[in-house]
Order: sequence, then structure tokens, then C-alpha cells
Amino acid sequence: MRIDDIRLETERLILRPPSADDFEDWAAFQADEDTMAHIGGTKSRAESWRSLCAMVGAWHVGGFGMFSLILKDSGQWIGRIGPWHPEGWPGTEVGWAVAPGYAGKGYALEAAVASMNYAVDVLEWDDICHTIHPANSASIRLAERLGASNRGPTQLPAPFQDARVDDWGQSREQWQQNRKQFQ
Repeated sequence: MRIDDIRLETERLILRPPSADDFEDWAAFQADEDTMAHIGGTKSRAESWRSLCAMVGAWHVGGFGMFSLILKDSGQWIGRIGPWHPEGWPGTEVGWAVAPGYAGKGYALEAAVASMNYAVDVLEWDDICHTIHPANSASIRLAERLGASNRGPTQLPAPFQDARVDDWGQSREQWQQNRKQFQ
């Protein structure tokens, strides 16, 4: 399947690989202190460009990466979510982050369910983790809603090796049971 043909839809959202068209919203998202507090800190526009290009590159090199999260009704970019497993990462992750102003509206849960299904059904992952800072209560609540459990501290590769994160996760079989609550 061509990367340009990959598109997931939920009731309110479109999940698709990121593109250059996402840059302005991506950069604003990465400049927001609250949004980036637990995911590597704020980024300059130049750093945001490189991170967007890294995500686009992940799709081309590995066949997957996080999706851009788009509102169906307006076309507004509101975050990134989905499969992530760069070199040295402690597991096959489904990660998420929603732009300010869109948190607390159920978008992350809706997109996380679609992303978890994609990771299990399309990528055929046997395990899914979520690397979450212990103070990131919103992400912890989302992981719990998805049925993940805290499997303890883990370590990210450089340059994030000093980040304090726990490995929240579940097996393919656990997700196949847990996802029934969302059908």
C-alpha cells in the first residue's frame, strides 16, 4: 500500500501520515510549553521542521509512524498519534499528543483506539507500549482507559535517556479483549 493511500477514519477524525501542509500547526503545537512538558520540551520552528521530517521519514523508511490527527468537519490539524518505534526505543509504542484547545474532548481516546487497532491488525504488533512520564496524569488516564497497565520504569534512547518514563502497555491478546468496549 502506498503511504499516500493510508487513511483511518473515526466518527469525528481523520488519521493520515503527516505532510508538509501540517507544518504551521505542528510548529505551534511543539512551541506550546504545556503540551510539550512531558514529551521532550518545547521546540523552535527549525527543530519542529526536523521533527516533522523525521516523522514523515519514518513512514517512508519503516512503513509506519505517527498519524496527523485531523478534524473531519473542519480539516483542522489537532495533534499526532499512532505507532512509533525508532531505533533503540524500548518497545513498539502507540503514542499521542493533542494540541491545546482540543484536549479533554475525547479525540485522543477515539484516535488511540483506531491507532491501537492499526498496530495490531495491520502492523501485526504483539505488544504495545506507551512511554509516559509519571506526572502526565492525562496520558496515564488514557492508557488506563485503553486497558494498559504500568509495567514499571523504562529508558528511552539518546537524546531522551534522562527522561523519566514508565512503560504502560498490553499484549496483542489483551488489546483484542479490551477493544471490545469501544465497538
